[in-house]
Amino acid sequence: MLAESRERFRILGLSPKPAWAEVWHLWNVVVPRRSITGRLLTGRVWRRHDGRRWIYKKFTEYES
Repeated sequence: MLAESRERFRILGLSPKPAWAEVWHLWNVVVPRRSITGRLLTGRVWRRHDGRRWIYKKFTEYES
């Protein structure tokens, strides 16, 4: 099954996404960015790459 998916990527000339691209990670934003909902975000945000662009979500800190 894994070999079949690799073969499809090779035939189509595509390369699989790196593992970090599918994971949300914290990022410090200096220049305001648009979130999934369209609001402007600054400071610490969640960020993930969807294959074409970066997606941002608001980060709320955990309460102790």
